[in-house]
Amino acid sequence: MQPNTLLDAILDEAGVSHAGLAAHVNQAGRARGLALRYEHTAVARWLKGQRPRGQVPDLICEVLAGRLHRSVTLDDIGLGVPGEPFNPHGTSLSGFVERATALWRSDEQQRPHLLGAPAVTGTPAVMPVWEWENPPEDVDVSRGGRHRVTCADIEMLRAARAHYEQMYRKAGGVATRSRIVGFLNAETAPLLRGSYTDETGRQLHRATGGLVAVAGICAYDSDAHGLAQRYFHQALRLAKASGDRRLGAYVIALLVNQSLFMREYRQAVAFSEAALRTAGRHITPALASDLYAMQAKAFAHLGDGTSALSCIRRAETAAERIRRGHEPDETGYVQPGLVNVQVAEALLSLGEIAAAAEHAHAAVDNPAHDRGRVHRLAMLSTIELRQGHADQAVVTAVQMAEQARGMESQRLRDRLRAVREHLARSGCAGTSEAAELIDGALRVPL
Repeated sequence: MQPNTLLDAILDEAGVSHAGLAAHVNQAGRARGLALRYEHTAVARWLKGQRPRGQVPDLICEVLAGRLHRSVTLDDIGLGVPGEPFNPHGTSLSGFVERATALWRSDEQQRPHLLGAPAVTGTPAVMPVWEWENPPEDVDVSRGGRHRVTCADIEMLRAARAHYEQMYRKAGGVATRSRIVGFLNAETAPLLRGSYTDETGRQLHRATGGLVAVAGICAYDSDAHGLAQRYFHQALRLAKASGDRRLGAYVIALLVNQSLFMREYRQAVAFSEAALRTAGRHITPALASDLYAMQAKAFAHLGDGTSALSCIRRAETAAERIRRGHEPDETGYVQPGLVNVQVAEALLSLGEIAAAAEHAHAAVDNPAHDRGRVHRLAMLSTIELRQGHADQAVVTAVQMAEQARGMESQRLRDRLRAVREHLARSGCAGTSEAAELIDGALRVPL
């Protein structure tokens, strides 16, 4: 059950409270001979994704049409197809834009029914990937609107994506999320509703897709997994509209990473294969190396050592072919050492401690942005403990805690807590200093 952001948006436009809508629906029902007794709690359930029964959806349209002095359809209030979850690919591009911008608006207003929504699993999780991978394609993405979209507008979106990505890497997703969502509402939404040719529209959807993907990353980093998933699905739909297969494969890599976190390992394998298969010759070495490395982690967790080792070899081969300056902006996160830390995690799951340590050291020896370095040091500290090198693990943990200071990130907090627990169980000397530093980093408010 997904939050109904369209209903939320149109209620706000009409200036109707939850209690007010319930009362008006009851009154409209009496005119049809219905004895309805809805209260504001029922409206809250509708906003969470529950579908009203019987004639109530039509009554909601009637009430809102009277308030707005225009026609309001079931699609306008997010109740167009009974019993089916919303699929961002299964609607017109203009309809998708309205649904997408409604989500951004609800996110900016911090609607609790949206922020607390869980990630979907099963068919609703798989369908957006399947739709991206298969026909039909968007033949024409042009649109007529009041504001003409220019090349300068598209460059602004690209610059914003790079800016918020760097902010995320330095400060964390919790601190960055409200800023990027505010930008989506204030700057991006009017452009999507503007006027543009097919060629300009594809560039616009490409730039917007990259920006929305970063919004999803920030939501993921804030533990809002249902919201993150919806942003990733939006980015995938935008990638399809742009015609850029590489962007779509990058978005699927983000879905693979989230699947790994949620322990949906078979889904992670399937998504990786879809990205590699569909992007084909368009996929870059950096993205291929990351997809193969994450696939190796999934196979390792599933206990399939043969497939994991095969993916590790493919990841290493792809990493050797990376040429800086020939990669799209989005794959800049695949820095030297990233594949090493991914491979180290896979090998650790397989019980190959010595090989995992070799890769973890290689990862730490390579330069990385602030956030990436915390993850690498956390992995190395964990492996050093598994090797029995407790004293060195403490030194590494101290470096990790110092690097993490000031970052607002739920994923980094997870890492810090895990290392602290491992150190506490080891009982080795010097753990108190590391624990104190980690506690200090964890005291940063989220």
